[in-house]
Amino acid sequence: MPRYKIVLIPGDGIGPEVISEGVKVLEATGEVFGIELEWETYPYGAEYYLKTGVLLPDEDLKEWEKWADAIYLGAIGHPEVNDTISLHGILLKIRFYFDQYVNLRPVKLLNGVPSPLANKGSNEIDFLVIRENTEEFYVGLGGHAKKGKNSIKLDLWRRIYELKFDLDIESDADEIAFQLGLVSKEGCERVFKYTFDLAKELGKKKVTSVDKMNAMGYIYGYWRSKFLEIGEKYPEIQKEYILADAAAMWFVRKPENFEVMVTPNFIGDVLTDLGAAISGGMGFAPGANINPSGISMFEPIHGSAPKYKGKNVANPIAAIWSGALMLRELGHQEAHDAIIKAIEDVLVKDKVRPIDIGGSSKTYEIGDAIARRIKENF
Repeated sequence: MPRYKIVLIPGDGIGPEVISEGVKVLEATGEVFGIELEWETYPYGAEYYLKTGVLLPDEDLKEWEKWADAIYLGAIGHPEVNDTISLHGILLKIRFYFDQYVNLRPVKLLNGVPSPLANKGSNEIDFLVIRENTEEFYVGLGGHAKKGKNSIKLDLWRRIYELKFDLDIESDADEIAFQLGLVSKEGCERVFKYTFDLAKELGKKKVTSVDKMNAMGYIYGYWRSKFLEIGEKYPEIQKEYILADAAAMWFVRKPENFEVMVTPNFIGDVLTDLGAAISGGMGFAPGANINPSGISMFEPIHGSAPKYKGKNVANPIAAIWSGALMLRELGHQEAHDAIIKAIEDVLVKDKVRPIDIGGSSKTYEIGDAIARRIKENF
């Protein structure tokens, strides 16, 4: 029986409630498919930071690197903690430390879930978005400059490179703010290779790259050139590229055009939330931050929703689905598929309905029903 050690971070707000149901379903799946999951729980989050002043110690990251097979996270955030503190101190810290350069976001309308798009069903809304997860405008490089001469030094560390910027800025404006975005040869090539390999593995015929080359030619021109260069190695797969604004339009008008999409970091962040909206909402939006040769992190995309904490009204399906993605990444495709089928069976046959799509089922009732279905189906 395969055994995996999982770092469990329930987090804040509704995070512990939804992740508890994810663990419940994963345990049930493990019983059916002979997979043993060992959980190591950590208290980190914005609430813990308020109590202790501690976000996420470097020592824990180093320890996880020695023994963890994956990280399973609920949600991070609290009204009294600035989002940039918890984002950079926990979520981005994990992504960058473990070089989780792939953000995998299924855009899939499950059977039994209504879409706000007229005449679009589960056959029309079903594609994958691979978002590059470590570069572009989310590298944290930027600053402010006052009128006159300014000298600014910026440093960037990634697993694949280290950069140092020494900027001399002379300005006659009262003050400016700037943010630097960048993509690298290594960063582009590896995410494109992952995308094409995944498309090939899943039997997909087309990969779509998104950029904004018409407005930002340096960064996105390079991105597009690398997409076409890597794509030449996969002649059996159709390649297309579109601008980000056009992509947003086609998400709404004709989502069935897409099979597998690859995006830069910032653009993907925007588009994948639109993808969540057309496929039922954030309660049905799973996420995976993947390092194909290292430790990956799996989390629902929704926030911590502190006003709903303790009320058992949150939809746990995104968290459960994220757990299914974890099993697939660990090599258990059949177990992943079983969870997705159980979710759809519960929504369609058992009439268990989350509150965010007009139902009245409690968080734990949804988890119970899905766990039960997995055992019944097998």
